[in-house]
Amino acid sequence: MFIGHFAPALVAAARPKAAGLGTLFVAAQLVDIGFAALLFPELEAMRIVPGITAMNPMDLYHMPYTHSLLGALLWAAGFGALVGVATKRRAAAIGAALVVLSHWFVDLLVHIPDLTLYGAPPKLGLGLWNHPMIAMPLEILFIGAALAYYAKRTSAPTGNRRLWILAGVLALLQAVDWFGPKQPTFSLAIPATMLFAYALLAGTAAWAGANRRLAAPTP
Repeated sequence: MFIGHFAPALVAAARPKAAGLGTLFVAAQLVDIGFAALLFPELEAMRIVPGITAMNPMDLYHMPYTHSLLGALLWAAGFGALVGVATKRRAAAIGAALVVLSHWFVDLLVHIPDLTLYGAPPKLGLGLWNHPMIAMPLEILFIGAALAYYAKRTSAPTGNRRLWILAGVLALLQAVDWFGPKQPTFSLAIPATMLFAYALLAGTAAWAGANRRLAAPTP
């Protein structure tokens, strides 16, 4: 799953005293940001195996520091602590940490067994990447419902134009991920592209959420 990971970020951003939407977009993909960064020094590893799943040719065979449940918990605790120090808001810290942690559980739905509990077998994953007619609508449902929730719970003086632009960027990058050309072999262009996409989305989300405030409750 790609843009579906941002659904918890949008839900969390609509809560009182939440961290900013850009910060929560970073939280949503923090373990993948870490994974991409750790591919450069080969502390984690992947390879391209065409056909390993119906939707994704990545064989994610060594991810103990980012895609184990223990690793995700540690990333969540660290990021939550940083957000707490930066914002001085406990609710913001807890929300950001939960968004980081949500990544592992969303991945559990789509990955073939390559996730772990603590970096060693058993390997876990329900494998929806092998069932695109389930995985693709599910991703659209996740992000669509979250965008609608965020739009309803927040408002901006200029309306929803920025939010529509964010939705368009999300849709474009997801379309590239689903239908764009795949790398035939692993190269460092893959993690570099990942990091660029995450930076683009976080920056767009920060801009989209900058002038939004919680909507006044309906009497």
